[in-house]
Amino acid sequence: MSGDPRRAIARTDLLLADPLLADAHRQVGPVLVKQAVRDAQQLARAGRIEPAAVLYTALAALPVTPTRLRRVINATGVVLHTNLGRAPLSAAAVEAVTAAAGYVDVEYDVATGARARRGRSTLEALRAAVPDAGDVHVVNNGAAALVLAATALAAGREIVVARSEMVEIGDGFRLHELLAGAGARLREVGAANRVHLRDYADAVGPDTGFILKVHPSNYRIEGFTSSVGVAELAGLGVPVVADIGSGLLRPEPLLPDEPDAATWLRDGATIVTASGDKLLGGPQAGLLLGDRDMIETLRRHPIARALRVDKLTLAALEATLRRPVTPTATALHADPVELRERAGKLAARLVASGIAATVTASDGVVGGGSAPGLTLPGWAVRLPAELAAPLRRGMPCVVGRVRDGHLLLDLRCVPSADDETLVEAVEHACS
Repeated sequence: MSGDPRRAIARTDLLLADPLLADAHRQVGPVLVKQAVRDAQQLARAGRIEPAAVLYTALAALPVTPTRLRRVINATGVVLHTNLGRAPLSAAAVEAVTAAAGYVDVEYDVATGARARRGRSTLEALRAAVPDAGDVHVVNNGAAALVLAATALAAGREIVVARSEMVEIGDGFRLHELLAGAGARLREVGAANRVHLRDYADAVGPDTGFILKVHPSNYRIEGFTSSVGVAELAGLGVPVVADIGSGLLRPEPLLPDEPDAATWLRDGATIVTASGDKLLGGPQAGLLLGDRDMIETLRRHPIARALRVDKLTLAALEATLRRPVTPTATALHADPVELRERAGKLAARLVASGIAATVTASDGVVGGGSAPGLTLPGWAVRLPAELAAPLRRGMPCVVGRVRDGHLLLDLRCVPSADDETLVEAVEHACS
């Protein structure tokens, strides 16, 4: 064993004391640095790297910030990719979050020196964005908005909901289980594919807390179907809580089948609930919009405190509302002609580097449980499928889509400013 190269692996304490790791200690802290060194040593012991490469392997594995969350270039063509954090924040929202990271007047009136309503400027921006709402409230996600409504308005009472709208949302959470956990009883009406106004009318009674209207945003029922609109439900004499899900505040011609908050409020919904991190393009948040007295009831309920958002979310949401051009909107409306031109230039660069790259048509999707079945025509760079893994492991991480034995890097969600980074990532993966 005297010739065993593993004996050449430097001790952990010597590696940690190396000057090359000094900046890493300051930037990400000793815990992550020590773990990176140990991981690199293990690679050397397994014979996967040379002992002399341990230090540089550890350096390459370290994040640039004190977190193991990694920046990802989304080349999947899925605009709201749930596993990649759904909507990327706009530059204005990122700037707002940074500014809010210190002390801010989130609950403080600088004019009087007294306590003020939490997040009032964000709420003002939301009211301005949805003038049809009598008042607004913000909680930490869309599911929380429904939980707050069910707890405050229907605990111990019935919620009338169509069987065709008993959705399951991400990670296996089912609507009926969510609402039952809030202490409400669900009164299901209609069949799996059809429901009529008389079904709701027959179910409404003294024990009804509200009628729940849910847009089935993550699936479609086709064929022999029927549903009841908000305007008809609003005439039954009980509150209507309508969940649009996606966060679309106003009509969007590109998404004609997606309901929007303004329209459903004008149709008579008492409360509209929505997400802030989907089509709105902001941070994860749950929006409650509607009747002033009902919103005040929700805001004053004790559980509202447990569901409130922090100052960073308030800052990002306000910036998103005041600066409406978001990366989500840009990706949704990306020009296929421009996407093809960019894909051609990138492929030519890669071919010049000796990499097998071509341009191919690629249909993107909205994702995030929004607009199922809608395709977004676009273009991608087609590469050998074996590049998928090294690109995922690279810095930055590049995630594409493997189809028909090839890796497609769809450019819809890739900012043009990242084109050079994308080329370098592919060249590095090939090397």
